[in-house]
Formats: sequence, structure tokens, C-alpha cells
Amino acid sequence: MTFIPKKMVVISPHPDDETLGAGGLMSRFAKEGTEISILEVSGHLPPLYDPKVFDLTQRESEKAFNLMGVKRTKFLKIPATMVHLTPVSDLNAMISGFIKEVNPEMVLIPFPDRHIDHRTIFDASLVACRPNYDESPRIVLAYETLSETHWNAPGIEPSFTPDFFVDIGEFIELKKEALNCYKSQIDNAPSRSVDASLALSRFRGSQNGCIHAEAFKVIRIVI
Repeated sequence: MTFIPKKMVVISPHPDDETLGAGGLMSRFAKEGTEISILEVSGHLPPLYDPKVFDLTQRESEKAFNLMGVKRTKFLKIPATMVHLTPVSDLNAMISGFIKEVNPEMVLIPFPDRHIDHRTIFDASLVACRPNYDESPRIVLAYETLSETHWNAPGIEPSFTPDFFVDIGEFIELKKEALNCYKSQIDNAPSRSVDASLALSRFRGSQNGCIHAEAFKVIRIVI
């Protein structure tokens, strides 16, 4: 049995995180008719990056989103590595506002890994997904991001131990094509390369009797 939501939101810390973690799931659900919306919280902006870098990654992400069938995207334009400097109430309100505006049944959020932006956005996303209103998301899952998620210190920090898997075998080529849109992000990063992503999906598939899969940690499922 497969549950296909009418609407789904993916909260992404930076351009490419969403595709690395859930590119196959998004492609599969989009083909089934799910309306997919992505909130890009942070990006490559001053003071650490030239504004041209952000413009480039935004163009790359838009190409990837078109391939995967994403219907709606919003960029909050908070400088990378500085999300934690945003007042907590403001960040919570921005993420919560987007989720309530879209009103999805399912929300995917980043696992709280080595990257400070991921951890901060995870906390804010959990607040935004609290089941304290009638139309709160019924399914909330955390996705893994190559490199950052796997650089945690096991036994000291939370380790990504998935308990929900999605067969993406029919969509692995589409995910690969979408990842290839991010030339500025993955070409020179072996730990986040297309090959590494394919290897991870093969491993996750081998754990579950399929060729390629994506893995998630369940936060809440109510159906």
C-alpha cells in the first residue's frame, strides 16, 4: 500500500539538500499527482559568498525543480551558516507560515546533523509541524543529506537510523539528472557527488529488497 499525499512541503536548508535527500521521492510523488512545494531557507549570500553565487545556485535549483515536477518554491535568503542568528520566533514564523499557506499532508525536514543550519532548521520545522491545529501535517519525515548527515559523531550526537524507505528505482535517472543541475555544488565535492548519491541509494535499496531507495526517519505518521 502506498500513500500519495495531495500536497507535500520539503524544507531545505540550502539548494541541493532537498534533491540529495528526497529527489527520488519528489519525482515519484509528482508523477502520481502530488503538488510539491519547496522552502529554501538559506543560501550562498554575503558576508561569506558573493551574491553571484546565490544567483547561480538559485538558477541551478530551479532547473532541478522543473525536472522533478516541483510546483512551488520560495527562497528566504538567509545567509548560509547564519540561520541560528535569526531570532527564533522569526524563523519559526517564516517556516510555519509557509507550511500553513500550502497546507500539506506531508512535510519533509532535514535531519539535525553536523551543519548548524540543518540543526537550527530542524528545530524550527518541528515547531512549525506541531499537531496543535486541525490542518497540521499528518506525516512528518526527516531526510538524510550526503556528507553532513554522515559526519555526526555516533554515540555523542544523534545518528541517522532510518525506519521509512521509498523505492525510487524508476526515478533514479531523473534524480541523477536533477543532481547534475547543481554543477557549482557537487562537481568538486566527492562526499556529495552524484556517484556518492547513487551509491547511497543502492545501499538503501539493498537494505529493502529493491535496487534504489531513499531513507527517512519517521517523526510522525497519522493516516
